[in-house]
Amino acid sequence: MEKINCKRRVVVTGYSMITALGNDAETSWERMIKGESGVGLITRFDTEGYATKIAGEVKGFDPEKFIEKKEVKKMDQFIHYAVGASKMALDISGLKINDDNAHKVGVWIGAGIGGLMTIEKYHSMLLESGPKKISPFFIPMLLINLAPGQVSIMTGAKGPNASTVSACSTGTNSIGDAYKIIARGDADAMIAGGAESTISPLCISGFNAMKALSTRNDEPTKASRPFDKQRDGFVVSEGAGILILEEMNSALERGAEIYAEIVGYGVSSDAYHLSTPDPEAKGAYYSMKNAIEDGGINPDDVDYVNAHGTSTYYNDLNETKAIKQLFGEKAYKLKISSIKSMIGHSLGAAGGIEAVATVLTVKTGIIPPTINLEERDEECDLDYVPNTAQKMDINFAISNSFGFGGTNATLLFKKWEG
Repeated sequence: MEKINCKRRVVVTGYSMITALGNDAETSWERMIKGESGVGLITRFDTEGYATKIAGEVKGFDPEKFIEKKEVKKMDQFIHYAVGASKMALDISGLKINDDNAHKVGVWIGAGIGGLMTIEKYHSMLLESGPKKISPFFIPMLLINLAPGQVSIMTGAKGPNASTVSACSTGTNSIGDAYKIIARGDADAMIAGGAESTISPLCISGFNAMKALSTRNDEPTKASRPFDKQRDGFVVSEGAGILILEEMNSALERGAEIYAEIVGYGVSSDAYHLSTPDPEAKGAYYSMKNAIEDGGINPDDVDYVNAHGTSTYYNDLNETKAIKQLFGEKAYKLKISSIKSMIGHSLGAAGGIEAVATVLTVKTGIIPPTINLEERDEECDLDYVPNTAQKMDINFAISNSFGFGGTNATLLFKKWEG
């Protein structure tokens, strides 16, 4: 029996990102398409004795531009980023939340780790000064669902409110889950994406113990190098990426500018290993395949892949393998790039930031490059848009995210032709 597609259409009317390249989408995007790197030496703590001394830190972000001064100290930094990015995305969208629509506007923002810096701070305080020094805001500061919770409180959005937590797939899952909420009619608009801020001693120590991070400390801007033979691990970063999703007719009725249409969402699991991807690449393959089928198109229709592209051997190899399995000969004609080469890997925020970059790629026809691709890995032989942005008309683009635990997610965006 033929499948009947009765889902409502969902469009992107607002966006924002906070990255190592800038504290707003405009700055981040301008530097991204120039191929600049935001990676540098860690300034948050003394890295003496640490194997890794580099990260993609957000620089000069002022939470008081978005949050009352007395409220700032009640939130971990990842929540600051979530609130700031959400408010900037709403400003771009022009969506006004009021008594008439508040119950149909929701918030779905996740984080992969959440308030790790808050945990470290207050654990040290507990050991040094005892339990009476612990803030009553300690628990709300670190909870991941307080990112959408605080955004809801500050914007008045009273619709569905939750967090997806799926490691490095978090931001992509959050946007995909929000898309489905609108498509099935449970909301008319959603503020969706991911936020993260865990550049801390425990985070760096933990990933170093796994041998996952780059130790190219003498060349920070060259440390993140997806698909390059000389890569030696990923670079931790931070930030937030938020999209405003709306039911198409609702957006058109209020005269909103539409930046892209979201038409597909795919998920899968490797069911293989806690950190290493399935060597057959079937999880990544099915994630992309499911998103494309959800969008009702064929693989040949896809023009661009915003790769997960972490700059680790197994991810880069397996993502390449999955693309070849799904697209066949078309794989060699696809444009593929990883913005992690410029901003590092922002964990739970990565999928949100990369979704914003994919929307801007579709909107502008400018494909951000994969920088530091100097000596191509023989097993990674596709077109990763090396080192220089390219101009191309993009009709369909996918954005991939793959996380620890074998969790995979893919979004499919379409150029708006209203």
